[in-house]
Amino acid sequence: MTIPDVTSRAAVTVQPPAVRSPMRVFGRRLLRSKVNLACLAFVLLIVVCAILAPVLAPYDPNLQHLSSRYLPPLRSTQFILGTDDLGRDVLSRALYASRVSVTAPLISVGVALAAGVSFGLVAGFAGGRVDWLLSRLADAFNSIPALVLALAVIAVLGPGLVNAMLAIGLASAPRLFRVVRGASLAVREETYIEASIVVGCSRLRTVLVHVLPNVRSPLLVQTSLLMSLSLLAEAALSFLGLGIQPPAPSWGAMLRTAFEQQFLGPWLVVVPGLLIMLMVLSFNLLGDGIRDAIGRERRS
Repeated sequence: MTIPDVTSRAAVTVQPPAVRSPMRVFGRRLLRSKVNLACLAFVLLIVVCAILAPVLAPYDPNLQHLSSRYLPPLRSTQFILGTDDLGRDVLSRALYASRVSVTAPLISVGVALAAGVSFGLVAGFAGGRVDWLLSRLADAFNSIPALVLALAVIAVLGPGLVNAMLAIGLASAPRLFRVVRGASLAVREETYIEASIVVGCSRLRTVLVHVLPNVRSPLLVQTSLLMSLSLLAEAALSFLGLGIQPPAPSWGAMLRTAFEQQFLGPWLVVVPGLLIMLMVLSFNLLGDGIRDAIGRERRS
């Protein structure tokens, strides 16, 4: 009977299982859906068009071709999407207007995140009278419609994109405040929060390191939905003449021109209306996709 020589065998090294990043897992689950992938690709396409508008646009957005007024789409190779009442190229104006449609939601959502997240963390972690006072302040802001608050701010500061989006951001902050406050209240009673305070961590470090990461998931969903609401608000204010001022192009201002010239150029409503609809739909579907990906992550 022969004894196998175990020393002659190659040593077998056991590789530890690869640790996957939570964000990478979340990204794979989000992009697994073709709908989410298509929506993200469309949003990125609009962002690229906004950045490269001076390169992609065939004409200056305010250049007038008075001899080619009300030219329908695909009627001329010179103006693929037609011209408006002043002979301006619709394609060029739509490309430059995408800058406003990308910048405006970023401004308003940035203001909402700065106000809602900071006050929500303070209210949820501090509790007591601080929580009561900040919650009542959020209720007061939440009772004012966003467009009414925007009109009030514009009446004081004057019309303009930044002023309008500042008002929309302040009106949207209570929604983020409630999300962050509720998550902070739930996390505050956990054992590891008490342990971090006992070992000497400051309250600021405890909030930033232990509380804030736990509210990241619902914030992603709310941010995506607020992007669509901010885009609609900017388009509505520009339609009313209270957003970005002419002759600067925006999708809402282009809809205003199409409304005024609906009998002479009914096709003018198609491009800006379709772009607004697709952007809002993409943000909403991305919000649903983020929520589903977070739900699958928690179940697993």
